[in-house]
Amino acid sequence: MRGIDFSSWHSLLLTLLGLALFAVISMGIRLLMMFTIQQRRERMNRQINERLRTLIAAYKTLGGSFTGDLAVDPAHLRDLRQRSPTTEPDAEPDDANALAGGETGSDRKRRIRDAVEAALSDIILLGTEDHVRLAERAVRELIAGRPVHISELVVSLRDFIREALDLAPIPSDLAIPMQGPARPSSGGGRGKGEGGLKGSRGGGGGGMGAGMGMGGGGMGMGGDGSALSDHHR
Repeated sequence: MRGIDFSSWHSLLLTLLGLALFAVISMGIRLLMMFTIQQRRERMNRQINERLRTLIAAYKTLGGSFTGDLAVDPAHLRDLRQRSPTTEPDAEPDDANALAGGETGSDRKRRIRDAVEAALSDIILLGTEDHVRLAERAVRELIAGRPVHISELVVSLRDFIREALDLAPIPSDLAIPMQGPARPSSGGGRGKGEGGLKGSRGGGGGGMGAGMGMGGGGMGMGGDGSALSDHHR
């Protein structure tokens, strides 16, 4: 109040205008700082969410199985061609479902290996130092052609994700079995075969209905539409 000059209306008006200009500039600087901090915080949140989403997907890929052969087979197609397709010494007992769907055991193992390699690549990109070291060791084992167990990496990922989501740690008295890579679903090939069979039947009905009239054509289109299916992270 001591800096305000009340001697004349002109000086009082200039003083009030100066105070208003100072307040506007101060509020503008404050808003600009708040907007910058908010943008930086949102960007960090997006990065954290994307990182967690990727690591959770990698955890599901690397640790989606508790039974069967939990080791990753590093064999490539050139190695599998040298094996006899009828006698596979390392075939899993549950490969009968894959064979019933038109998928061989070697194809299934190659699909598991490809999914594991992609998950390891994501972990090397977005994982912590401990994750990167474990993933690098697993990659070197795969390059050397040796079967790899990745349960230690799965446990490290699980602990990190639970801590990042502010979840309580898993009780120490629980003995969670060793986890291995998730096995791909064997229902995709069988579903496509059944869909193709329905589509061929629908096409035949449509051909017969073309001579009978529009009703038969509509039935043929319905048969073709039943062959469409979608498959989904």
